[in-house]
Amino acid sequence: MRLPQIQIHTTDAKIDLDIAKSQQYIKQPNATQHIEQPAAILEINTTKGVLKIDSSQARRDLGLIGPIESSANYAEKGKQEALKGMARRAREGRQMMENAGKDQGRATIQNIAKQNHGPHRVQFNVKFVPSIGSVKIDYTPGTTDVNIQRREPIIDAKVNKPIHEYTPGKVTGTMVQRPDVDIDVNI
Repeated sequence: MRLPQIQIHTTDAKIDLDIAKSQQYIKQPNATQHIEQPAAILEINTTKGVLKIDSSQARRDLGLIGPIESSANYAEKGKQEALKGMARRAREGRQMMENAGKDQGRATIQNIAKQNHGPHRVQFNVKFVPSIGSVKIDYTPGTTDVNIQRREPIIDAKVNKPIHEYTPGKVTGTMVQRPDVDIDVNI
């Protein structure tokens, strides 16, 4: 017994493709920038230091005094010496009065003369001129205040859009060979 035979023949399709590639152009321009830094505000306030030197006592110790103070000193000294002189004369008068009736008139006067005459010893010692601590110094220090105000920078930045050009690709096809199927049946 013979079986029928089927024969199938196929022909593939052939297509010719014409491809035009796509083109793309991208450019990113730099950002536009403006930066400005304002100067900081700086304030400096100072007060001067004060130095006071009072040497008036040292000058007095050296005998250097002004005319008004000198006149006042001499007037006071004159007043004291006048009071001493009056006291001495009163004392001497009292001595003469008390001894006058006792036949000692001449001796009393001689004693008074001896008291007033003769070398008066003056105490001698080393004197440091001017005296210690006679120059007075007073110092008030100065101050410095610094005030700084920081100022923020001014930044103006503008981002530029990218330049984008795109040409799409194109594909065209033509059928060079059509597909075909042949079927043969042999009985």
